[in-house]
Amino acid sequence: MVPWAKPRYELLLLVLVAAAALSPVQRLDSEDDSRMCQTAAFVHLRITADTCLGHGTGLATIDRSFYGGHYYATVAPGMAALAIPAYEAIQLPPISKWHTFDLRLWFVRAVTAGAFFILGAFLVGRVAEGLAPGFGAPTLVTFALGTLASSFAAANFDHVPAMTLGFAAFLLLWSRRPLAAGLVTGLALLVEYEELPVMIALGAYALWLGIPSLRRYAAGVVPGAALLGAYDWAAFGAPWRNPLPYSTYTLNAEHSKGLLVTNLPNLHATRLVFVGDRGLLLTSPVLVLAAAGLVLVWRRGLRAEALVCAAVAGALVLAECGYFDPYGGLSPGPRYVIPALAFLAVGLGPAFHRWPRLTIAAAAASVVAQTTLLLTWSVAGGYPGTVWTQIVHMLRHHANSLLFDSLVSNVLVWLGPDKLTAAIVVCALSAAAFVVAVSAPYRR
Repeated sequence: MVPWAKPRYELLLLVLVAAAALSPVQRLDSEDDSRMCQTAAFVHLRITADTCLGHGTGLATIDRSFYGGHYYATVAPGMAALAIPAYEAIQLPPISKWHTFDLRLWFVRAVTAGAFFILGAFLVGRVAEGLAPGFGAPTLVTFALGTLASSFAAANFDHVPAMTLGFAAFLLLWSRRPLAAGLVTGLALLVEYEELPVMIALGAYALWLGIPSLRRYAAGVVPGAALLGAYDWAAFGAPWRNPLPYSTYTLNAEHSKGLLVTNLPNLHATRLVFVGDRGLLLTSPVLVLAAAGLVLVWRRGLRAEALVCAAVAGALVLAECGYFDPYGGLSPGPRYVIPALAFLAVGLGPAFHRWPRLTIAAAAASVVAQTTLLLTWSVAGGYPGTVWTQIVHMLRHHANSLLFDSLVSNVLVWLGPDKLTAAIVVCALSAAAFVVAVSAPYRR
């Protein structure tokens, strides 16, 4: 059965990481247009988004596909469907009435992606505490604030919901509930096409558990996969097609290459993924120790589980290294690896236990870098040198720096503080969560 225990200060830490990651109001992005236009279509019982995307300008012309005389979002339909309750609750107006830092749009993001972010942090913390008693708290905070998950906690991207659903399916399979695992996997696939490697890895795990488990897992996957196939068939003429080959953006030629626009890894993409200005080794060095921690999980006898986590992480990182645009446009880093982060985090608890000082140091560096990205990525666009170069530049030059000029808005601005004060509050929340978490193992 899956190791499961409650970390010390769990509720406090969840509140702190949620306040830190969800309070920034990211700048309006083409992903917002694409998903919310598709959501609006679903609300009106249509799959075509002609009214919204067909007459759009600017951002609305980037993430859209055109097939059979109609416009669609360039993403899987699940995220748009999940956003319907928040969309209706806030009565989100048409695109033409949105602001650059729109609080109504922030509400939809926070309620949709934010809920999955909190659930993901909860699941990771519980498993870590079960694997390494006393170290669930630092694992929870490091995963939530020291990885790319934080920047997408309140953003209109499908990576965090897909990650949480995929990881939840893994835990259900680990708990020997293959039918439920299959149902959740199918939902994850409906949210993001790139969940296909996760579905395959979990299928292999189900086979290892036995033929009956594989059958129940496969039966569970069918509803979600069938819904996705039906949508693709109705929109693009065949259940095996996806929207990207029909993108109207100038990169349409690249979208038609490879499997889900990925090819074999190349040197340029690999460099960006690992050591670019927002590369994983620079912004989340703790992931190296998380990967090493999976070896410790293997040595404890949980070999199949360690292999699944390693396989998911390896497959998504390899795919990212073969993608023509590893950062996926405007983003805080190689965002297509996000669905693997929760799987990698399975190794964090054992890493904190085995190498506490090294892991704490790497986790602290990761939280600093990722909090910087959280507060600036949707405005900054890029970080000349590296993100660390810009952190040093800000410490030296203060207001005369890229990071200062790139601060995003924040819901706290409603109460009167300016963006700088709100950013300081976010940093304080992140620091408080980290200090409480790393001290938890020593307060028992």
